[in-house]
Amino acid sequence: MKFLNSKLRKVMTNELLNPTQLPGSASHLSSDRLRGRREMEERRRRWSVDDWRSCCGSTRFAMEMAAAGPFSDLDHAVRAARHIWLNLVDVNGWLEAFAAHPAIGSTSPSVSQWSKEEQSKAMSTTTDSTMMELKEWNHKYKEKFGFVFLICASGRSSPEILSELKNRYNNRPIVELEIAAHENMKITELRLARLFSTTQKATPSPPIATADPSAKSAERIGIIGAHIKSTPKPSKITGTPPAPSSSRPPITTHVLDVSTGSPASGMEIHLEKWISNSAPPSFTDRDHPGWKLLGSSETNSDGRCGHLMAVQEYVESGFYRISFNTGKYVASGFYPFVSVVFEVKEGQERDHFHVPLLHSPFSFTTYRGS
Repeated sequence: MKFLNSKLRKVMTNELLNPTQLPGSASHLSSDRLRGRREMEERRRRWSVDDWRSCCGSTRFAMEMAAAGPFSDLDHAVRAARHIWLNLVDVNGWLEAFAAHPAIGSTSPSVSQWSKEEQSKAMSTTTDSTMMELKEWNHKYKEKFGFVFLICASGRSSPEILSELKNRYNNRPIVELEIAAHENMKITELRLARLFSTTQKATPSPPIATADPSAKSAERIGIIGAHIKSTPKPSKITGTPPAPSSSRPPITTHVLDVSTGSPASGMEIHLEKWISNSAPPSFTDRDHPGWKLLGSSETNSDGRCGHLMAVQEYVESGFYRISFNTGKYVASGFYPFVSVVFEVKEGQERDHFHVPLLHSPFSFTTYRGS
């Protein structure tokens, strides 16, 4: 008995001097937090392609995210997702992701829980007449563009979404394709936040079947929009370019033949920079020797050309001229060539400048794209 009492006193003394083993102690709670953090990190490492596909329906996106992980936090994952979606996923991948979204107001049993929650405000603010109008305009939109009307519906009312649908219906297909891609990215970011906050693996959203009549329209959009991501022909760049630190040059272009509704293949393009310090380029002195050729290339079957300048993080401010050999492309056309002069202002050096040409034998249009 004396031995047992001595043993018990020793055990109690050790526990008092080393309280880390006592349940409820600060060290014990810290250990629980650490264990929980480790479990979360392990869960992130186990996230599969299907988990990432639950955030975005593009297989390429999901595979790239799985390969790029694990991510230290949500911000890290979002930055990677934006790069993958905008630079690595092609138009076919975009269309695949679009097809995974239900139409606004859909009550199909296949609609995922995340989609239902994202559309909850729209559904709670709709009326029978608004719902009928939404269905009608959803159908018109898909007939025109070939894919479902896509909008980040979280927190938006049904009348607000209907108004946006009607406004965007008037867009050109290329413009609408890019808008839809950015709306999809907004939805993806919301779902990434859900994925990072959940304690269980997410359930992937089932793809929504597309009707056969829309297949031809979707194919047309895929062809016209393929300029956004394709493999360009080799280009001739003057000078020695620095080591690449970005996925594309700061100045890019594409050419669309609007007379056929297809990319313009085989059009020669030159990019020049104004290097004279005496004065800015003048309308009355267009042949001034102050223009320096930066690079030249030719459009491929997707209407995109090779790099007209080095791949770098920034572009010098100043004046640039991009010229298209339209006379060679259409010998019977009205314009022998088209030159577009634009200015990169101070403070815009890290911006991207996309200067496309929409061309027909007797007209052309240009704009600053994204």
